[in-house]
Amino acid sequence: MTDETLESLFSKFGKVESAKVIMDRETGRSKCYGFVEMPDEGEANDAIAQLNDVEVDESKLVVKMARPREQRGSGNRNSGGGRRDFKRRSF
Repeated sequence: MTDETLESLFSKFGKVESAKVIMDRETGRSKCYGFVEMPDEGEANDAIAQLNDVEVDESKLVVKMARPREQRGSGNRNSGGGRRDFKRRSF
């Protein structure tokens, strides 16, 4: 899966501001998740509903709204800045 492929999947549902597959720095291989930002909440929700559990390249996608990252040690949560991100696994 590439950034371009990820963007292409989501752009069928609306405007995509960014699409990024997360890569391992040491191996250069995908970590099997990524993030997509879509400015329109309705289009984003439609993409989640339509792409979750869909098989792409022999792997099933898990598409959901990203949660703010937990900070280590303090237990506080990062606000996330209102991003509409989607976490993909198993690609």
